[in-house]
Amino acid sequence: MTTLGPAAPRRTPYVAPLPLSAARLDPGSLLGSWQELNAAATIPHCLDNIRRTGVLENFSRLTEDVPPGKFVGFWFADSDLYKTLEAIGWEMGRSGTDQWAEVLPEVADLLESVQESDGYLNSYVQGSPDQERFGRLEHSHELYCAGHLLQAAVALHRGGGDTRILAIARRVADLIVNVPLIDGHPEVETALVELYRETGDESYLRAAELQIERRGQRNLTGGFGPQYYQDHLPVREATEAIGHSVRQLYLAAGVTDLYLENGDDSLLSAMEQLWDSAFGSKMYLTGGHGSRHRDEAYGDPYELPPDRAYAETCASIAALQWCWRMLLATGQARYAEEMERALLNAIAASLATTGTAFFYSNPLQLRTGHDGSSEDAPSERLPWYDCACCPPNLARLLASLHGYAATTDASGLQLHLLTAGTFSTDTLTAVVETGYPWDGDVVVTVSGQGDLAIRVPTWAAGASLTVTNAEVLVAPVPGAYLRVACEDGATVRLTLPMTPRLIRADDRVDAVRGCVAVARGPLVYCVEQADLPDGVLVEQLRLDGTAPITEEHLSDDLTPVRLRLSAIAKPLETELYKPYQPDSQAGSAISVTAIPYHAWANRGPGAMRVWLPLV
Repeated sequence: MTTLGPAAPRRTPYVAPLPLSAARLDPGSLLGSWQELNAAATIPHCLDNIRRTGVLENFSRLTEDVPPGKFVGFWFADSDLYKTLEAIGWEMGRSGTDQWAEVLPEVADLLESVQESDGYLNSYVQGSPDQERFGRLEHSHELYCAGHLLQAAVALHRGGGDTRILAIARRVADLIVNVPLIDGHPEVETALVELYRETGDESYLRAAELQIERRGQRNLTGGFGPQYYQDHLPVREATEAIGHSVRQLYLAAGVTDLYLENGDDSLLSAMEQLWDSAFGSKMYLTGGHGSRHRDEAYGDPYELPPDRAYAETCASIAALQWCWRMLLATGQARYAEEMERALLNAIAASLATTGTAFFYSNPLQLRTGHDGSSEDAPSERLPWYDCACCPPNLARLLASLHGYAATTDASGLQLHLLTAGTFSTDTLTAVVETGYPWDGDVVVTVSGQGDLAIRVPTWAAGASLTVTNAEVLVAPVPGAYLRVACEDGATVRLTLPMTPRLIRADDRVDAVRGCVAVARGPLVYCVEQADLPDGVLVEQLRLDGTAPITEEHLSDDLTPVRLRLSAIAKPLETELYKPYQPDSQAGSAISVTAIPYHAWANRGPGAMRVWLPLV
């Protein structure tokens, strides 16, 4: 069986995803090890918590066999079940596991028993006498939950051939086709397009189009106003990223999905402008999105405070999903670059090494004495959240991660995520060997014939290349694709410089003016309190930007490459405010360890900084 990935366009404007069966991540690679951890720990953990927190019981209590009770959890809790089911579907397709063979019939029985005759299915509304169907769409998440059911059904059908949940989802979708409303939380748009791709039923594509065309009429005004819901302007006019960041990014993914099927260039043009706004002036260095805790929203351009970064895990996942669709639409390397940035930094940071604890928000600075009691700003990862959107979202992404690594077109194969693995088209198979992102050697051995394209990151000035049995069509250029025409048995070795570097922000990012961040390859680094000498706080550090940065290579799965920085520990002030005097160099010279940002808070709670003031 050919297993298609999370986005499988019927029309391919530029490049097409590989079937999931044609892409495999090496289990020893960083990305491959995350997939293995996800299968062994994260998905089972999500399923256990779905049961523990009453999500399944919300459905069970609607049946005649269970005494009625009160709905528990947030009103969109159904979506946590559906995202977990989607993760199971992709994992079944990836590994062929039958670990959840008994779970799926149980869930299908439950959903079938409570689904109404016209297809309606929402345990919150059905189980709450004071709630009317589609009566408060700015709040109720009814179409949002339905969208996640549709995506779960597609994944289970593609991954394991399940037809029961697909039939349930289609009954829901048939109802949505006739609902002339939009949801306060976009998501159903991309789901309807994917259901069309899976079934060929054009009514679902038309429904997605109507969902998108109805946006911008200011019908959703509750709570934080129409901007929060992306209902302030029609999608072709709304070219600034604004409002709730996850909603904005999910809507953008849905609009791009629609373009991929109908070819409406006005939609792509609007999405390119929106992308420039989101990624050009409102994204964190780590690939996080959303700078305001209030309404989990984008702020003004360049409003990017590191300590107050909300940077919700779901937002970075949504950004990756949108970038993937923009990559399919255009083939441009910048979209793959931002996928990698988010994946290896913001998304990776949200998951503990155990696979069973998570960050909801992902700040770039944690102050000494930070009160981490709030769920959306904890000092360390938590095993679950009352609002549990992020853990199962991670699970579904990681289970399908191999589907985002490569694409194909008429000429051959394109590698977008630089990872060890095997990737195949009908005429060419590429075996990639690399220790990336820890080292910069990427060796690709090709069987068959065709063109091979490998993304060269923008930071990789000075990349070098050697080939055998291949003709170089386009030499390595940072921010573009190296292209070679390969004969059978060809070997391509791309060597990327991994010298640590300092990064500064645009001066309009006031919060970090006078600071720099440290990066090596695609990884952003941070300084964590756990690595500082006794008596020295993170807040005392001033980095010597002229001193060399040295590397420490360790046999450590979490931080194989640490960096050593030269800094001064300034004395702590004794007064909150005092007369200005020119800063002096007084302080203790120390050597400071920096670790990858994605590894922080695995040794317990403590202060941390990505952006470091200069001496």
